[in-house]
Amino acid sequence: MITKGKLYLIPAPLGEGVAHTLPQYVIDILHRLDIFIAERAKTARRFIRETDPVKPFSELTFYEITKHTPPEERARFLEDAEKGKDIGLLSEAGCPGVADPGAFVVQTAHQRGLEVVPLVGPSSILLGLMASGLNGQHFCFHGYLPPRRPELDKELKFLEQRVFKHNQTQIFIETPYRNMGLIETAINVLSPDVLFCIAADLTLPAEYVRTLAIRDWRKEKVPDLHKHPAIFLVGR
Repeated sequence: MITKGKLYLIPAPLGEGVAHTLPQYVIDILHRLDIFIAERAKTARRFIRETDPVKPFSELTFYEITKHTPPEERARFLEDAEKGKDIGLLSEAGCPGVADPGAFVVQTAHQRGLEVVPLVGPSSILLGLMASGLNGQHFCFHGYLPPRRPELDKELKFLEQRVFKHNQTQIFIETPYRNMGLIETAINVLSPDVLFCIAADLTLPAEYVRTLAIRDWRKEKVPDLHKHPAIFLVGR
């Protein structure tokens, strides 16, 4: 009887040049694998190259996954694991399966009886929450908010209601080139007493984390975070 392989969930750094943020045991597992599932093979190769791989890329296989990848194709990606080969699942940045289409692969792995092994690494959601000083006992991650007003205004006020009604920290992200528009809207729309945290370039040399009441943000000069990876938190 063939022993099935494992699906390793391998976190990726939150930017280039910071592979040192991953524990050595994660790098060791990464280096012994030769089959990977990733959102973009190009990004995956760039990350692996930063870790000084021991295998040439000609020996590695990459499958690309998106939220639109059909179930039968996800299952095909895992066929090698059913034959005894270990496979690595990589996110574009951060932890696979968290705000990431890799969750569908993990779900398929469970359905097919494969062992799923999550590895330690950076998550912008948890790092931002840790650094914010907001309620880490009760929080909710929303992904992307509506990009345009007035829908964005309504969503921000809805999140604010949840903060005050449930004392629940609200966490969300934005496409980096829309960061400044979202920040401006949040500062204008949210109530003066609510706390707003901006956490950008986490783990990178330009890391910026600041939590202030909205009334204080209205007096503060916000740094230019256009095209910088960022996460935002609202709480009390």
